[in-house]
Amino acid sequence: MTPDIAENAIAEKILDAAFKIHRMYGPGLLESAYEHILEYELSKNNGLNVERQKAIPIVHEEIKIDAGYRIDLLVENTVIIELKCIDKILPVHQAQLITYLKLSSLRLGLIINFKTPLLKDGIKRIIV
Repeated sequence: MTPDIAENAIAEKILDAAFKIHRMYGPGLLESAYEHILEYELSKNNGLNVERQKAIPIVHEEIKIDAGYRIDLLVENTVIIELKCIDKILPVHQAQLITYLKLSSLRLGLIINFKTPLLKDGIKRIIV
């Protein structure tokens, strides 16, 4: 599956905002600071609907389980952003985003790791 034009346009705005933030502050802030700033950039400066720390339940047959899964940022109910401030993105981080995409029935997610000298080296695009 490939994302549609709207998903790609949203992802482009997300990445533009992330690069702007990284140029301004570099790799030294806490993840929560990047989360707040990115939410602001996307909602106030780009006019996008952004939900921060959105809970997603597991639905198994007829039961709904609120197991504490939270999406860092959900943009336009279309793209999930998982933010990191770690030395290296690991397969477990990609698996986490894939799980969030499956649980939410969405197709496109971005892992953005701000703790890199060059932000382009800290971005993973996941499509399910």
